[in-house]
Amino acid sequence: MADKKLVSVPGTGRTASGMDQNLAALLTYLLGFITGIIFLFIEKENQYVRYHAMQSTIMFGFLFVLSMVVGIIPLIGWLISLLITPLTLVIWIYAMYKAYNGQRFKFPFAGDMAEAQLKKM
Repeated sequence: MADKKLVSVPGTGRTASGMDQNLAALLTYLLGFITGIIFLFIEKENQYVRYHAMQSTIMFGFLFVLSMVVGIIPLIGWLISLLITPLTLVIWIYAMYKAYNGQRFKFPFAGDMAEAQLKKM
């Protein structure tokens, strides 16, 4: 299988649906892992959008599972969730801002995992 190179071409690319790639990349983060999964299915060509969709799916899927697990732990879990919730909000806003501005950034573990998964697809 050929090794796919992930590239970012800020503001010049279009998606399979004809949408601007930066707008599509922003939308991959809009509803967390849900829109990430949706864009993985509908976008087959634009590697910039697919990268952000995969990273969104991994990052926000992990944060969703973490918040569910922590949420069922009495008292200490609820206190931990008070830290997780604002952190998730900051990550969410940061991701949408960077993606819309054409920047291919990597979250510490999710970015590498996203690249590895996209090479397999």
